Amino acid sequence: MAAARGISHEEIIRNVRAGKVAPVYYLMGEEPYYIDLLSNFLADVLLKPEERDFNLDLVYGADVNVNQIIELCHAYPMMADRRVVLVREAQAIRSLDGLEQYLAHCTPTTVLIFCHKNGALDKRKAAYKAIQQAGVIYENKRTPESQLPAFISDYARGKKVQMDPQAVRMLADHIGADLTRLAVETDKLIMALPAGQARITAEMVEELTGVSKDFNNFELQSALAMRDIFRANRIVKYYQGNPRGFALPVTLSRIFTFFSDVMLSYYAPDKSENGVAEWLGKPSWMVRYDIMPARRNYTGVKVMQILAEIRRTDGASKGVGGCKTPPGELLQELIFFILH
Repeated sequence: MAAARGISHEEIIRNVRAGKVAPVYYLMGEEPYYIDLLSNFLADVLLKPEERDFNLDLVYGADVNVNQIIELCHAYPMMADRRVVLVREAQAIRSLDGLEQYLAHCTPTTVLIFCHKNGALDKRKAAYKAIQQAGVIYENKRTPESQLPAFISDYARGKKVQMDPQAVRMLADHIGADLTRLAVETDKLIMALPAGQARITAEMVEELTGVSKDFNNFELQSALAMRDIFRANRIVKYYQGNPRGFALPVTLSRIFTFFSDVMLSYYAPDKSENGVAEWLGKPSWMVRYDIMPARRNYTGVKVMQILAEIRRTDGASKGVGGCKTPPGELLQELIFFILH
């Protein structure tokens, strides 16, 4: 069962639910969340709870070699249709040489699952080609920050809960690109919902996480988009008064990504809200909230100057040119440049 290149986790789930089960899955990449999601899904679907004690072999890459893995795969199921051999931390296995011999004649009742986090199997290796020929190779990349709000909204929706856009943005800004933590924190918010309520508000996020709903990077981004000088300066002053909760590199990254999106939006063939959203690959509400106002308030030339100034500020924050200006003052100077 050879998998198409670039197969998604949704495709794997659909195939398995449709009864298309491969003899081997190699799950790898930079985003651990989806590797855990798929490996847990496969173990849960392929074996009933009462079958796992005798038919699920869970091993770790640092503790086994390829011959031991193959030996486990050769065993037959006990009072079940199949066995599952789950190899976590597969990146720690010294070598997979010899696996190709097993994959040429797989035990039909065994499903072998490798979980390789924070990296990928060498595509030049014989084992890679054998896995690709016999089963499924799934590889992911780190989720861009711009896609975090969509991930949070979709995750909550899957739990039958709606999240206000501001609540989504606050959580994304607070946690960053760690999908596992985002899922855990969203679960905490869901569990804290009063009986009969199915909507998470910004006030809930503020109360349960300690993140201010009025003073955060998304609110700063919104203030800049609207060219709201008063609100932007209030947020900067808040950051200066709360240095422990302020990380200049994170704020600069957020602002740079935003203005990069604004610059890209000028090249959209369709300049409508939906056209820009499709061009940028972002939800319409995000484009409506920030991108469209920024397009009205900044010229293309000004946006180019802003991007250059953000780069200069980033260098200064790292001591380029012997700069020793405190982070809060650097941000204040940058925001003044953007707004004037």
